[in-house]
Amino acid sequence: QVQLVESGGGLVQAGGSLRLSCAASGNIFSINGMGWYRQAPGKQRELVASISRSGTTTYADSVKGRSTISRDNAKNTVYLQMNSLKPDDTAVYYCNAVATPAQAMGKWYNYWGQGTQVTVSS
Repeated sequence: QVQLVESGGGLVQAGGSLRLSCAASGNIFSINGMGWYRQAPGKQRELVASISRSGTTTYADSVKGRSTISRDNAKNTVYLQMNSLKPDDTAVYYCNAVATPAQAMGKWYNYWGQGTQVTVSS
């Protein structure tokens, strides 16, 4: 199995910055795309940013220019640097990975972390 563990959330004032990290562990054969999603109270989960194994990135319009996603393939870790945070960024942030576990080679599965709370005060 593959486990994703997020860290780096917290409380920050508007205009501040946070860096989220997500480390994948377990019996991993390969990780393809990785990304960050968020879910605010009463809203649907939405994509924040994603990054392919080769480093191609995509961003939601709401965070474009303020956030940077990156990954370290050797460490099976993905990062999200968020700057100029706004109260609207308040949400639970979830890490996502599309990965192949060693016991199921040739198959891709979607994995989620447990989520980390980001709260931006005005």
